[in-house]
This record gives sequence, structure tokens and C-alpha cells, in this order.
Amino acid sequence: MATAEDESAAQDFSSIVVTHRPQIFRFLLASTRDPDLAETLTQDCFLKAHRNWASFRGESSAMTWLMRIAINLQKDHWRNRRMQFWRQTRTNAVDVDEASEWLPSHDSSAEARLLAKEQVARVWRAVKGLSGRQRTVFLLRHVEEMELAEIAQTTGLSEGTVKAHLSRALARVRAELGGKR
Repeated sequence: MATAEDESAAQDFSSIVVTHRPQIFRFLLASTRDPDLAETLTQDCFLKAHRNWASFRGESSAMTWLMRIAINLQKDHWRNRRMQFWRQTRTNAVDVDEASEWLPSHDSSAEARLLAKEQVARVWRAVKGLSGRQRTVFLLRHVEEMELAEIAQTTGLSEGTVKAHLSRALARVRAELGGKR
């Protein structure tokens, strides 16, 4: 029989899931560019968090703790995927038509839509070419709009290291967008 304390903890965790699930999913979707994989990793993140909820000490925010779990799951996935290189397919990519809808466009001409699609594809190519840390820092900053100190706490890196990775990531993305290499 569940105690009042158990029920309270379950309600606390449920509110954490409701509050933070969209942000975790959005980060994982931006990282993987695969909605099904992002959903699976999001579920894994909250399952792992639920299993360890009793040991969460509150030394960081719940969001920071969850994002750290998500980053580790993402790293594990890519590590495993690299070992199974024969499974790599193009089917996991975000559809460029769908991604271009994320860009605000007040001009609805066919040419403007095509240019927007090409721009999105170039951004994703540039992001895909970043190192794992650069990609994570870039996505946390520009997709999740996290502050540098929060990224540092989430990733376990120093704020200076976060700045360095972000600077390198921005330089590579800008180079990709500024001209063809």
C-alpha cells in the first residue's frame, strides 16, 4: 500500500515531467533530427530520472539534472550508432521541407521558400559537422536558449570551456552559411 509520502513524491515527479518534457524532447529532436528517436530518448530520460528520483539531491535544478541525463543518453546513442555503422541511413534526417517551416518567412514566393529550405539545410549540415561538445553547446544555447552558466552546469564544463566551444561552433556555422567550403 502506497504511503502519503510515496504519493507526494509521485505527484512531485509528475509535475517535473509535465513541466520539463517539452524542453527535453525539443533538445533531443534538435540533436538527433529524428522525431521517433527523440521521443524514445525522452522517454528513457524520464524513466531513468524516475528510477533515480529518490537520490536527486537538489544540488542543481531539476531541469539541469534532466538535461544532463538527456545529454548522456544522446552521447550513448551516438557512441552505439558509430559502432553499428552499417545501420546508418538517410531515413532519419529531418525533412528539409518540414524544417524550413521553422523559419519565419513573410515572403511566400516559391523562390523565398526554396531559399529558406536551402538555408535550413546548410545550417543542419554545419551543425552536423560540429564536434559532439560543440553541437551540444550550440543546441543548448540556440535551440534551448539556455544561458552560458546554465549550459556549464548542465554539461559539467567550465563556463570558459562552454564559451570556447560555442565560439568555435558559431564560427563553423557562420563559415558554412557565409560561403561554400
